[in-house]
Amino acid sequence: MRILVLGGTVFLGRAVARQALAAGHDVTCAARGTSGKPVEGVRFVRVDRDDPAGLTAIGGEFDAVVDVARHPDHVRHAAAALAGRVGHVTLVSSGSVYADTTVAGQRAGTARVLAPPPRDAEDPWRDAEAYGACKVACERIVTEAFGADRVFVCRAGLLVGPEDPSGRFEYWVRRASRGGEVLAPGAPDEPVQLVDVRDLAGWIVAAGERGLTGTYDGTGAPTTRAAFLAEVLPGGATPSWVPQEFLVEQGVQPWSGPRSLPLWLPLPEYAGFMTRDVTPSLAAGLRTRPLAESVRDTAEWLAGAGPGEGQRIGLTEAEEADLLAAWHAAGR
Repeated sequence: MRILVLGGTVFLGRAVARQALAAGHDVTCAARGTSGKPVEGVRFVRVDRDDPAGLTAIGGEFDAVVDVARHPDHVRHAAAALAGRVGHVTLVSSGSVYADTTVAGQRAGTARVLAPPPRDAEDPWRDAEAYGACKVACERIVTEAFGADRVFVCRAGLLVGPEDPSGRFEYWVRRASRGGEVLAPGAPDEPVQLVDVRDLAGWIVAAGERGLTGTYDGTGAPTTRAAFLAEVLPGGATPSWVPQEFLVEQGVQPWSGPRSLPLWLPLPEYAGFMTRDVTPSLAAGLRTRPLAESVRDTAEWLAGAGPGEGQRIGLTEAEEADLLAAWHAAGR
């Protein structure tokens, strides 16, 4: 197959390109080339997707195209430039499209999504809700342009594994390497839901090969935070469970950023965010590897990559120690 990856230089896009090459496909990646390097072995075309004519440098026809865009205009430009030249289309969307994050166990086929923004307010970089709304617009544009019978919408969840630029999973792998007492947020039975980027990429490539269409959640089955930490932390590390009320009082941020605890989200507001019912996705071919494998491979990557962006994510060693001391001083 001839496969076009619109992106292909960062994390999921790179993983898709690698998987497609490994499967024997002819792969073209089109991107600015400023955020990362293309995978060796692909044909790389430098493009500016802000320009309506930016994709004219991509010639020929493709059996499948994978688009990771978040800006609706980029999807519009691609739809116009590739009209009549592509077969199957995958739009990588996001779990951030959902309007209700409080209800657990929702499915992609029935869950309510955010309203797409007006054209003059399409700014996916403004905040999380704007990002989700723009992804909804991207879904609608690509489906209307190419037809539902040719489009696979993959609403990606929390991606983990080597080369993750977000640092969220990296935080826990780095933290595990220090051992000792570990501040564990919330309660042991709270949900965690994620997917290794290589597993999602493999499913996306297979979707193009098989002609899979429809809208699915691209994440693994939920687990508990206790089970997650049992896989991530070494034998010498001991989790101390600190409830969210105390963390909020101490100014700890959820999910990402400085002074945060990645993979922790406040409840009940986000009770549905990491509890997606992915039965349809698993039935449609998504296969997920053991978490221990993702931990091992991420640790190996970090050992070779050295200090990175992810070290700015989460609690510093001193912040964690201070919080644990305050928690114990309160007699807890």
